[in-house]
Amino acid sequence: MSKRHLTLGIESSCDETAIAVLADGRELLSNVISSQIKIHEEYGGVVPEIASRHHLKNLPFVLDQALAEAGVNLDEIAEIGVTAGPGLAGALLMGTAFAKAAAMAAGKPLIGVHHIQGHILANLLEHPELEPPFLSLVISGGHTLLVEVLGYNEFKVLGTTRDDAVGEAYDKVARVIGLGYPGGPKIDRLAKEGDPHAIEFKRVYLEPGSLDFSFSGTKTGVINYLHSAEQRGEHPKAADVAASFQEAVLEVLVNKTMSALDTTGYSGVAMAGGVSSNSALREKMRAACEARGAKLWIPSPVFCTDNGAMIAMAAYKKAQLGIYSDLHLDVWPGLDLETGLHKLNAGYPAH
Repeated sequence: MSKRHLTLGIESSCDETAIAVLADGRELLSNVISSQIKIHEEYGGVVPEIASRHHLKNLPFVLDQALAEAGVNLDEIAEIGVTAGPGLAGALLMGTAFAKAAAMAAGKPLIGVHHIQGHILANLLEHPELEPPFLSLVISGGHTLLVEVLGYNEFKVLGTTRDDAVGEAYDKVARVIGLGYPGGPKIDRLAKEGDPHAIEFKRVYLEPGSLDFSFSGTKTGVINYLHSAEQRGEHPKAADVAASFQEAVLEVLVNKTMSALDTTGYSGVAMAGGVSSNSALREKMRAACEARGAKLWIPSPVFCTDNGAMIAMAAYKKAQLGIYSDLHLDVWPGLDLETGLHKLNAGYPAH
C-alpha cells in the first residue's frame, strides 16, 4: 500500500481556531473547529484582541486533537498550510506564527493560503469531480464575490461588493431587529416564520450589466422602515421584517449569479463562504439552476464556515503545483483574491 500524502491546514483568520488533516487531497481524516461565537456574542460582534488571545490559547490543543483524531503525528505530515490573509491582523498572526513554529520544529514545508481560495476549494472536499474552470459565488461576513476559477491557484473576479458584504448586512439588520450576533443564522431561522413579501425592500442591481453588489441601501431601508414605524407607534412583526429583508438580498444574489452564468457560459456555479449555509439561499439557487439546467455545487454547512479542511485542500493543490512559502511568510489582512495571490506566492520557489 502506497504511503498517504498528508496535508495539515490551519485557519485562524477571524474567530474560529480550526485545524484539519487531509489525506491525498481527498480523504478528510480530521476537522477540528474551536468556535468563539459564545465569547463574542455579548459584544455584538468579533472583538479582534479577544479573538487573538483565544487563538493563542487554543491552537496547541486544537492541533493535538486534529492529529489524534487523524491517528497521525506531525512527522507524517507532508506540508503545513495556513491562512495568510485576508482577515483580522492579530488573528492571522497567531495562526501563521504557530504554523511556522510547527513547520520549523517538524522540518516540514510551509504554504501560505488565501482565505477565499480555501472557501472556493472547500467544494472539492465533497465534489472531487469539480475541476477548473468554473464559476463561484463567494458570500461571507466580509466578502461578496463572483469569481471565475481558472485554475486551483488562478482566479478572475467578475463582481465584488461596493459597500457592505452580504454577511455584514445580515449582522447589522439582525442587530436593529434585536436578534443579536451572529445575524446570518438568526435571520435565516426567524424568516421561516415570516412573510417574505410583507415589505418590499429595495433591490439594488447597479448599472446594467454590472456583476457588482451593493447591500447598504437595502440594509438602510430596513433601518429607516423600523424607525418610521416606531415614530408612528407601530410594531412590525420581526419575522416579516427578517423574511422581507432576506428575500430582497437573496433575489439579487441569485439573479446576479444567473447573469454571470449567461456572461461566462459556464454550466454551473459553486457556492462558497459562510452565507452559503443559508437554507433559503440554497433552495432559491437550486431552483434557479434547475430551471436553466445548470449544475450547483454547495459544501455542507461545516465546510461553508471557516474551517481547517478548506485550507488543507488549498495547500494540497498549491503543493501539487509546486508553490510553497518560507518562514518569512507575512500576513495581509486586506489581501484581495485576484492580485493578492501573486503577492502571496512572490519569491517562494518550489520547495
